Amino acid sequence: MNAIRIRTELTQNHELLLRNLPLKKGKKVEVIILEDEQEEVPSLENRFPLRGKPLRYDDPFGSATDNSDWEAAQ
Repeated sequence: MNAIRIRTELTQNHELLLRNLPLKKGKKVEVIILEDEQEEVPSLENRFPLRGKPLRYDDPFGSATDNSDWEAAQ
């Protein structure tokens, strides 16, 4: 038994259409449907969009706000 892999999507009305199969007319076949698991697993790029990007700290030890923003400093 030869296996033929075709990746396709279901139509809006939940139908599956297979075209241009490399088989002769009248050939008997067995159809097994497997869900494509690759779509469900996000790639590392999508899960961690900042991975590998350069980091830059303008003033890592500086104040987060101006002294004028603090009531205690007045």
